[in-house]
Amino acid sequence: MKPRVGSVSRLAAPVRAALHRFAFASLIGASFLILIIQRAEVPVLERLRVMAVDFFAPAVDIISSPVTSASELAGDLRSVFNLRAENALLKAEVERLRQWRDVAQRLDVENQSLRTLTNYAPPPGGRQITGRVIADAGGAYVRNLLIAVGSNQGVMRGLAAVSGEGFIGRVTDVGERTTRVLLITDLNSKIPVSVGTRGERAVLAGDNSALPRLLYLTQENNVAPGDIVVTSGHGGLLPPGLPIGAVETVSDRAVTVRPLADWQRIDHVRLLDYGLTQTGDLPASAPAARTVTTPR
Repeated sequence: MKPRVGSVSRLAAPVRAALHRFAFASLIGASFLILIIQRAEVPVLERLRVMAVDFFAPAVDIISSPVTSASELAGDLRSVFNLRAENALLKAEVERLRQWRDVAQRLDVENQSLRTLTNYAPPPGGRQITGRVIADAGGAYVRNLLIAVGSNQGVMRGLAAVSGEGFIGRVTDVGERTTRVLLITDLNSKIPVSVGTRGERAVLAGDNSALPRLLYLTQENNVAPGDIVVTSGHGGLLPPGLPIGAVETVSDRAVTVRPLADWQRIDHVRLLDYGLTQTGDLPASAPAARTVTTPR
């Protein structure tokens, strides 16, 4: 038996050597053959290829199932960790909002107590008229909007006009079905305002630029950038407390205000009627003050 096994090994040795010698070339040739078969548009080969794919598809699916399951499990674990992180953030946010709720409730009680103590009479509620902007008469010398409501809807001259962000102007002309609103940036706009937490009185004057100016500020004013500007209601022209914007710059030459309104996105305007005087005139006199102007 041993001599026979040795003879077989001696006979197989040249075959193994030939296979090792031509294995690389054989693999390259097989690859080219497969590429040629795939490129050849022969119906028989196409059907064979489809049949082979159909035959091996279940096996491929079975083999890939563990990989797919592992990927899904990893995704689920990531989602769980993300949910935990989001849950922690939401809990912190809820706790912060609860603190603000407690502060608001305490301030509301204090406010009601002070109103009772001072016999405060709240201002009467007003009605609102909402209209769609149908024209923007913006130009070198004019800043106004045309609104698709008029006297037929109860609009009157002098009403306050507000957008979703804040006060934007007042009604100057009223037709039966249209209304013209003079914007706070217009050269002819003069609005009594209150500035900052100290309530500094001033007049917001438009100059056809994006940043209207504050006039008639006292020399001892403490106005600073970021101070909130609201209507003061002085003179009965407009209701008090309508937000307008914030102080942008403060200098010896001018104090400018950046309006809250985004002029490019105003599609609808609300007109507020509080039953105030409709003359639209400023008070005849103002307190002794220094006029802050911008050089032209």
